[in-house]
Amino acid sequence: MASWKRDFSRGLIVLAPILVIGYLCYVLYGFVDGFTPDLLVPEWFLETLIANEMVRTRLTALLRVAVSGSLLLGLLYATGLVARTALGAVVERAIDTSANALPGVRVVYNASKTAAETAVNEQTELRQPVKLEVWDDVWMTAFKTGRSADDGQGLYFVPTSPNVTSGFLVEADPDEVEQLDEPFERALGRVISGGFGNGSEVGRDDSVSIDVIDGIDRTRDEDGK
Repeated sequence: MASWKRDFSRGLIVLAPILVIGYLCYVLYGFVDGFTPDLLVPEWFLETLIANEMVRTRLTALLRVAVSGSLLLGLLYATGLVARTALGAVVERAIDTSANALPGVRVVYNASKTAAETAVNEQTELRQPVKLEVWDDVWMTAFKTGRSADDGQGLYFVPTSPNVTSGFLVEADPDEVEQLDEPFERALGRVISGGFGNGSEVGRDDSVSIDVIDGIDRTRDEDGK
């Protein structure tokens, strides 16, 4: 019985991350396929190649998602190339000015731009996790935002667990914040897992071995006495 439980647990540990990633890919695929226009890859595109209607429909949807992803990547790359030029800087300032002129759009635009800049920022100090003392001898894992308040206090994001898309924006004195001597991925993995694990545990087996005596072996030992 103990051997069965151990094998089942080990299989769950191996397959659970794969299943979660597969489910997220399935949801993302359905989301992209939902808003991709039919004109991108028309229905008649594969009529002469595939006779089965069901297979043709699935492949057409797959091609639409692939073409949409390729166009999006190409658009991002082309926009980045233009943004590095003098003309791109002028266009970016014009877009910022136009967005800030609209009361409702201004907040969403600035928040989205700041989040994107922080996510793709290559500065290592912005990826360094820290810990904040929110109560007496109670510490919480936080991450630098690279921003400061008007009074000079640093801004830190304290995510909730396991949903790291929500959390709290905390102002704290940088001198009172303790740096964590661990990589960004390990701290984030600890928050997502609710403190039960982190990225550094992949490939390492810290489990305690259990000696299992099957019923057959026990019967043989009793017969031999």
